[in-house]
Amino acid sequence: MNSLERCLAVLNGQPFDTLPVVPQSFMYAIETAGFKIGDINKNGKKMAEAHRISQEKYGYDGCIIDFDDASIAEACGAKVIFRDNDPAIVDESVPVLKDLRDVYELEIPDPLKSYRLCEWLEATNRLVEAIGDHVFVMGRADQGPFSTACLLRGTTQFMMDLLTEDEQLIADVLEYCRKASVAFAKAQKDAGAHATSIGDSLAGPNLIAPEQYRQFALQPEVTLTKEVQDYGIPFSIHICGRANDIVADMGSTGAKILEVDWQMDMALARKVVPESTVLMGNVDPSDPLVLGTPAEVTEAVKQVIAATKGKGLFVSSGCAIGRNTPEENFKALISAAREYGKYEDLQEL
Repeated sequence: MNSLERCLAVLNGQPFDTLPVVPQSFMYAIETAGFKIGDINKNGKKMAEAHRISQEKYGYDGCIIDFDDASIAEACGAKVIFRDNDPAIVDESVPVLKDLRDVYELEIPDPLKSYRLCEWLEATNRLVEAIGDHVFVMGRADQGPFSTACLLRGTTQFMMDLLTEDEQLIADVLEYCRKASVAFAKAQKDAGAHATSIGDSLAGPNLIAPEQYRQFALQPEVTLTKEVQDYGIPFSIHICGRANDIVADMGSTGAKILEVDWQMDMALARKVVPESTVLMGNVDPSDPLVLGTPAEVTEAVKQVIAATKGKGLFVSSGCAIGRNTPEENFKALISAAREYGKYEDLQEL
């Protein structure tokens, strides 16, 4: 099988040769290609080139188009701080929503015209044209509804709003953000992506309680997932942190893929999430990928496979891989999946 066939087989619950490797590696790819993030975060052509160079060098199965967590908020009017060696960030001291009611004055950004969203789409389109006939390309649609709301309002203030503001007003803000996510996700499909995704980590347990996730963030994700997948493209949700208490809820969204953080209990996730949902993860990007040895990376991959029995699994990092990851450790991530993720061997588990 080639890489694309391998990924699609797992997505469709069909036999495969070995488990696919789809690393969260945009920063590592940029480093491999000899760029800095500041060189490419306004240049879709260079981003596509970085992914092409990295994938062809290491031979992993999927590339995730990603620039930063600020692009969709920027398209909605947020001020962004650009950095040479790190992803751009939203300047939350200058909120777009000085009052939540300001949302009624905002327009849904057009991904083909709004700030850097078109650069993400150009990166997807160019990478699909270059290697998409044999490599899986996931065009991320940046942030999910709850996270975008935090970035537009300011995270601290939005936390206060959850306690003090009218729930319908909060729902209206989240609905605006959901519509922005939908537009971008559909545009990723139109650009040729094989799958699309959001990060909604500010809805995770590192910031809000599971009850708040269910009250505010879950339904927008459910609606978003259905609309995007009805458009004809698999959808993925990523939430950072130790999301054990909400992973079953994440699975209830219907998303075809869940990108799970390194703190996730993978055995629990595989138990409570439908087997038709692919789990993508979850080797710790710090230790062992940066700080460990190739042998420790191999052992971490073996543990992920054992915990899930290789069912519905994309081997990946449990969040973004650092640009300072040793090459031998990155290679070990891939080779371990090839060696211990053979379909025939997994049937014995």
